[in-house]
Amino acid sequence: MKHIYSNFLFFFLGATVAVAGEQIRPDQTIAYKNLESSELKLHVFNPPSHAPSDQSPVIVFFFGGGWTGGTPRQFYQQARDFARHGFVAISAEYRTKRTHQTTPFECVEDGKSAIRWVRQHANELGIDPNRIISAGGSAGGHVAACTGVIEEHEAESEDLSVSSMPNLLILYNPVIDTTEAGYGLNAVTEARKTELSPCHHVRAGLPPTLIFHGTADLEVPFENVERFTALMTEAGNECSLVAFEGKRHGFFNGSFFRPKSNDVDYDAAMAHGVEFLTNQGYLPVVSSGDGAGL
Repeated sequence: MKHIYSNFLFFFLGATVAVAGEQIRPDQTIAYKNLESSELKLHVFNPPSHAPSDQSPVIVFFFGGGWTGGTPRQFYQQARDFARHGFVAISAEYRTKRTHQTTPFECVEDGKSAIRWVRQHANELGIDPNRIISAGGSAGGHVAACTGVIEEHEAESEDLSVSSMPNLLILYNPVIDTTEAGYGLNAVTEARKTELSPCHHVRAGLPPTLIFHGTADLEVPFENVERFTALMTEAGNECSLVAFEGKRHGFFNGSFFRPKSNDVDYDAAMAHGVEFLTNQGYLPVVSSGDGAGL
């Protein structure tokens, strides 16, 4: 299913506009993976009055940066706003080429490790292990997509009896085809070009998925997500594509991460995300008479 978003804004109660210089900080950071010389952390935002005994849904974001760099701060604004809607929201670190001399294969392994760790520690985090959303943008959208689509590429030192597959996916201009038809062939190499390519691994039983993508994206072709959406639908999976007409790569970033953003596209994506999660039963349906909702 494809929806077109053009030049109108979806307003919803509780939406806030970040302003340049605003400080958004996580409630805590927790190490989820130990490496030889460092550790990878989860930047956690909790809902108001959250307690470990709660069973909140959780959304885990993975930042973009071409698997080369990037920062969890990219999704701080989304994490804060989803936390205000009742989610435990996490912006996850993972290895990148610039810092760890790694490839997309290690990035995907870390993404799976993060989802597994969150599920294993549900009681400590106050989350429902059966309501985990994996989300991300660009290369981070690829990492998120791979946690739900790609089999194997798990860290062998972990308890593989605990699933690393999320229950839902929300993807922001994701890398979804790593062959010559998409993005990232040089990073994954010709010999392994379909190994981490979600378009080439679609099958029945994959998580319901929401995708945001600009029709004028010059980095990740819009055709890629159209094709992925069609393949998912043909396989019997639920997949909705929200097309942002005329928008290029990274349009979804809010003003906290991109100070020149006016938050119009950010707010629209947030509203669609809230609607998707409400339809999936992760948020209560609020009637217009209650003065809330979309």
